[in-house]
Amino acid sequence: MNKLIIFLLFIIKTSLVQAIETPAKQGILYDYETKTVLFEKNSDELMSPSSMSKIMTIYYLFKKIKDGEISIDDEFEVSKKAWKKGGSKMFVNLKSMVRVEDLIRGIIVQSGNDACIVVAEGISGSESIFADELNELANEIGLESSNFTNSTGWPDKKHLMTVNDLLKLTVRTIEDFPDLYRYYSEKEFTYNNIKQLNRNPLLFRPIGSDGLKTGHTSLGGYGLVATVKNKDRRLILVLNGLKSSAQRSKESERLMKIGFNQFKSIKIAPKTKELGQIPIWSGKKKEISFYTKDDISITVPKRDRKKINFKVRYQSPLIAPVAEDQYIADFLIKKNDQTIKSYKLYATNNVSESNFFSKMILNFKFLLFGESLITTQ
Repeated sequence: MNKLIIFLLFIIKTSLVQAIETPAKQGILYDYETKTVLFEKNSDELMSPSSMSKIMTIYYLFKKIKDGEISIDDEFEVSKKAWKKGGSKMFVNLKSMVRVEDLIRGIIVQSGNDACIVVAEGISGSESIFADELNELANEIGLESSNFTNSTGWPDKKHLMTVNDLLKLTVRTIEDFPDLYRYYSEKEFTYNNIKQLNRNPLLFRPIGSDGLKTGHTSLGGYGLVATVKNKDRRLILVLNGLKSSAQRSKESERLMKIGFNQFKSIKIAPKTKELGQIPIWSGKKKEISFYTKDDISITVPKRDRKKINFKVRYQSPLIAPVAEDQYIADFLIKKNDQTIKSYKLYATNNVSESNFFSKMILNFKFLLFGESLITTQ
């Protein structure tokens, strides 16, 4: 007799997502620590990412550095194609040799299209091959909707991303390259005696920004991928389709402030901590403990609160034997009747089958009393 049993653990009054209006055509605001989306607008809509796709070019370069295939002290030659490229520039000289570390800064700080092509040709031999390799790498790291045709984000109707993919790419950049990510926080860079400021407006505001990248084309409008860290919270914001750099600066700061001021992170339970017990059938023990492999947490708005339910769900009867670390249940975070987040729960210890005689008695009791035998205390 199988029945889905749900235990109510506790309730707080809150609302997970607060309605936020923005003039951006696409956007997403994400709490990095709790893995909670605070706001989204057309987050899976394909768009022109403009220079924000340079984060992918840098990701590939960082990967080569981390894997030991390239050093920041290596030098790449500047081709005629790179030297002639229009748009934002690092101002590299034709046929000169440029250090990889300078190229990193030339792309991140100065948004140099010329620097991107130098990197693409230095790694792959040509920009077209580099773009193919970006697509392969994007597939490997879970960028499901992205397609790259160049290294720069130069306008191309087939060069497309979503703000959701840009968010995923940002998370991977932070997690995969903690020692190299620091370049994204640099506010200025001088090359060839030409000083340029980072185009990320939030770096110059007193709110704790440490990256990442702006973008602008006629196809995509004005966009930004930004992160802000404040004490134990990090928010990631992706916007695109704004009308001006001034609007981009104002709107990105406004949304970040909303994220920090109007939302609160709640840490429910740390990973590996024993969370409770559930009944087990036909085992040498009557209950089995469970834990989660992830920190259980959520970010909720401080205002306009509604009920959030935290529940444990498992299939009953749970029948022995159960092995240590076996997946046995789910921890559900629900808004009203809708599951918002879920975490897998695992057995803390082994529970072996009871002996034959005990199982016969247990089965007999189950026939007589049914589910009343399974306590929920």
